[in-house]
Parts: sequence; structure tokens; C-alpha cells
Amino acid sequence: MHVPTMTVAELPDPLPEELAVLDVREPVEWHHGHIEGSVHVPLMELPGRLADVPDGRVLVVCKVGARSAQATAWLAQQGHDVANLDGGLVEWSAAGRPMVSDSGGPAQVV
Repeated sequence: MHVPTMTVAELPDPLPEELAVLDVREPVEWHHGHIEGSVHVPLMELPGRLADVPDGRVLVVCKVGARSAQATAWLAQQGHDVANLDGGLVEWSAAGRPMVSDSGGPAQVV
């Protein structure tokens, strides 16, 4: 199945308000760093938390893009307007794009 994908370079900086971000990483990864304003639903919880997926256009992210590709494919089948972030938060961070942390320290991708 074709997975709609976007690269960091294709995304406006800052992200447009109408583009929601869904982070499907595990809680410990989220704690260390995530895109501000993103919604956190770990991949394994996604089927049971479909109501938590934002409406409208959604960018799905994980660490390198593999889990988010699975989530994007599944969400597209459910009728959502989604795109996978190619290279994930590793590429996002490498491009110098902003992240926030719940750990009290600097945001990082783990």
C-alpha cells in the first residue's frame, strides 16, 4: 500500500496551525523530546484510541519513520488525511527544527 510521505524540507517552518502532529512513539521517547503541540498516541494503542487522532490533515511521526509509516497506512485506510514524516524525529532534529521535553533537560530524540 502507498503511504503518503513528507520530508522535513517539504514542511513549512513553523508548521501551519491546520496541520496536526501525531506522535506514535513509546512514552519514554515522548518524555525526552517531541514536537510542541503534538498529540501522543503510542502505535500499539492507536486502534483503541482512534478518537484521540486529530481531525483534518495529520502529520504522523516516530523516531525514524517506520512505526509512523505503519500508523499512516492504517489511518489512511480508516479515512484520515495523513502523511508520514520521512526520517522521523531524527531528521526533524537534524534539520534544527524545534522540540520540547518533559524531562526538564534539553529535548532529544532517544
